[in-house]
Amino acid sequence: MQNVYIEPMPKGQWGPIEGYALEFPDGTRMTQQSFRSERLAVDEIKLRGYAPMVAKVRVTDKTVDEHWQPVA
Repeated sequence: MQNVYIEPMPKGQWGPIEGYALEFPDGTRMTQQSFRSERLAVDEIKLRGYAPMVAKVRVTDKTVDEHWQPVA
């Protein structure tokens, strides 16, 4: 099952999180839609048959495993 990353938006360390984007490992967005909560984003990823990964840090890098955790 392919991982899909739930990226907090806007990207970067400043300001509040305004939503969440769904991105594949190569950085392309799964959908242009933005989700207002991580829970909604996780549910959407699971409905599409992918494995959701949520960020453990605010500034993320998909190549660093410590920045992400899988959702069961």
